[in-house]
Amino acid sequence: MSKKQKYYVVWHGVSPGIYSDWTSCQLQIKGFKGAIFKSFDTLEEAKDAFAGAPLTPVAKKHSDAVPPYIVESIAVDAACSGNPGDMEYRGVYIETGQEIFHVGPLKQGTNNIGEFLAIVHGLALFHKTGCAMPVYSDSHNAILWVSRKKCNTKLIRTPNNGVIFDLIERAEKWLREHEYPNKILKWETSKWGEIPADFGRK
Repeated sequence: MSKKQKYYVVWHGVSPGIYSDWTSCQLQIKGFKGAIFKSFDTLEEAKDAFAGAPLTPVAKKHSDAVPPYIVESIAVDAACSGNPGDMEYRGVYIETGQEIFHVGPLKQGTNNIGEFLAIVHGLALFHKTGCAMPVYSDSHNAILWVSRKKCNTKLIRTPNNGVIFDLIERAEKWLREHEYPNKILKWETSKWGEIPADFGRK
C-alpha cells in the first residue's frame, strides 16, 4: 500500500511555508530553536492552518490553567536609553519565548517610535508568511499611531537619527498600502505582568 501524502506546515523555522515531504520540512526545523510545525492530511487543511495561528502540541504541554491572553501570538516591545537615546525593539513568540526579530540599537530614537515600528514590523512579517496571529503591545500610543497609519512623534530628524526616520517612512508607507487580518491587542501589564518582549531594563 502506498504511503498517504502528508503536508507539513512550518510557522516558525528557517523558511516558513507548506512542504509536501518530511525531509523538506526537517530542513526548516532541525536545529531551529522554538520551531513550530504540524502535519496535515490535505493541502487545503495545510493552507488554512498556515493562514492562521500555529496549532501544535506545544500548547498542550503547559498546565491546565488558561492564560488570560492568547499564547499563540507575538508580543512586541521597545527600549530606549534616554529620551531621545539609543533605541531598539523586538518581537517574541509568546508560546515559546523565542525572539522572532530584533532591531537596533539605533541612535537618537524614542520608546514610542520603537513601539510603533515593532508593531508594524510584526504585521509586515506576518503578511509575508500569511500568518493571522495577533500582535500584543503594551503601548497605547503605538497602537493608536498604527491605527491612524501615522507615527505622531515630535522628535526632530537629525543626521544621527536619519535611519530611524527612514524606518518610520517605510512603516507608514507599508500601513497605507497593505491590509492585514491580524488583531493588535493591548497587553495588560497591571494584570499579567511585563510583556514577554520586555527588555528587562526598568
